[in-house]
Amino acid sequence: MRSLIFRTSSVFLLPALLVFSVVVLFRGHNEPGGGFVGGLLAASAFSLYALAYSVEEARRLLPLSLTTILGLGLAIALLSGAPAMLMGDAWFTGVWPQGLPAFGEVKFGTVTLFDIGVYLVVLAVTLIMILSLAEDAE
Repeated sequence: MRSLIFRTSSVFLLPALLVFSVVVLFRGHNEPGGGFVGGLLAASAFSLYALAYSVEEARRLLPLSLTTILGLGLAIALLSGAPAMLMGDAWFTGVWPQGLPAFGEVKFGTVTLFDIGVYLVVLAVTLIMILSLAEDAE
């Protein structure tokens, strides 16, 4: 039996943790944080929800299957190196295109794409492990 207080608070904590994970993701290439830490925070949000409700309910909140999220993250991270090669630089050299919007100190470029890919990979791999273990325990 799960606590009513825990279930209610998890409904509010899930979006708050997800927003915080995105802030950490975009802060990461200028300050501590980035895709890895942001992905762990997002995974902890879904893990908390799974503890409060069930693994099945947590999986329903995800827009795609975990393997699809994992593959998408790997593809984004891998393809983020291509623009540098097309410009004649080494693979994964950071490219900061002119004319893209910047929000405060956050500038968008291939480094940001790589971080987004890492975020998705860490989110998916962590949730695959945690939710698989939680299913076995239920």
